[in-house]
Amino acid sequence: MPEDIPLHILHEDKYLAVINKPAGMMVHAGAGTTDDVRNRGTLVNALLFHFAKLSDVGGDLRPGIVHRLDKLTSGLILVAKDDSTHRKLGDMFSRRQVTKTYLALLHGHLKKDDTTVSLPIARDLIRRTRMTTRRADGRTAVSHFHVLERLTTPQGPFTLVEVRIETGRTHQIRVHAQSLGHPVVGDTLYGAPHLIPGLAPALNLERNFLHAAHLSFTHPQTGKPMDLAAPLPVELESFLQAIRTNSSTIE
Repeated sequence: MPEDIPLHILHEDKYLAVINKPAGMMVHAGAGTTDDVRNRGTLVNALLFHFAKLSDVGGDLRPGIVHRLDKLTSGLILVAKDDSTHRKLGDMFSRRQVTKTYLALLHGHLKKDDTTVSLPIARDLIRRTRMTTRRADGRTAVSHFHVLERLTTPQGPFTLVEVRIETGRTHQIRVHAQSLGHPVVGDTLYGAPHLIPGLAPALNLERNFLHAAHLSFTHPQTGKPMDLAAPLPVELESFLQAIRTNSSTIE
């Protein structure tokens, strides 16, 4: 149902929109969900209020939704207003013609400046809320990690990275980061600590330090090059500045 939830709309035309989703907001309710609480407050609820028309390709639960972001991940997400645009965008994602770039802060120091992880991803059969790279029947997934900054801080070593993904599997960056032995800060599901030692409690994150920062694609209807960016949210920028204080930085 439509809900009057504020949206940060970075681009809108008659075919599509690009939204800067906050962390903590689910994209849509899960299949079979009957709990009123879980059916409210989602991106879909907000979209239904703000836009007169959305595509039907994704079904009743996912009007307009072409791709997803995890609940605790912020950043750019594409929304289709009509079925033709939705199908064309879906085909572009399948052909890897949409460039998606994320910013993430990882625990530890990545040794190489550029690292590509090509490990298949599947559901963890024991812990069903997790994904894993350890099953042979996983789906192909490719993530490119590029080091922006290495920090040695009183709270430990960290690496700020830019991550470009070729595929869009569930928890892809998070599980690939874990496979490197460097979980995303705040991502307790994949091995990050709940609290950062020595950091003020107010600055400890209640979300993952993962942000969909950049989206680049050719508009499927007009052919216009689209290039959109969203800066780090305040809570991530504040956290980063806090650990940079009294740290030694290795570019």
